[in-house]
Order: sequence, then C-alpha cells, then structure tokens
Amino acid sequence: MNKKRPKRQLNKFVRFSGIAMQMGLTIYLGSLLGKWLDNKFPNDSELYTKICTLAAVFGAMFSVIRQVSKLSKDNDD
Repeated sequence: MNKKRPKRQLNKFVRFSGIAMQMGLTIYLGSLLGKWLDNKFPNDSELYTKICTLAAVFGAMFSVIRQVSKLSKDNDD
C-alpha cells in the first residue's frame, strides 16, 4: 500500500507541472498573436498585444481553475 502512495504524489506533480507549462505557453502564444496583429495593423499603444495577452491570461487562469477543480474532485473519490 505504501508503494502506490509515492507514485500518486509523482503523478500529481507531473499533472501540476503540465498545467503550469500549459499556462505559460498559452500566455506566450497570446502575446505573439498580439505582436503579430500590432505589426499587421499598426497603432501607437500596442493595443493588440495588451488585449491578446490579457485575454490569454484570463483563458489560462480559467483553464487552471477548471483542471485543479477536476483534480480535487478526482482526489475526493
């Protein structure tokens, strides 16, 4: 029984690491999209970069909260 416990903890660590990587990648891709839009449609304040990055942050946070809630529910079962 003790042998399965470290494996479960490692599995949770891998899941949370994956969630963090996914969050970082989402925000990075959002900023790249914003920079591309700013180059395509020039403006003075780099508005597209700010909007896309902020939208990516909110999307990533929503995804993290949903995944952690799911992990918490799975842990309760």
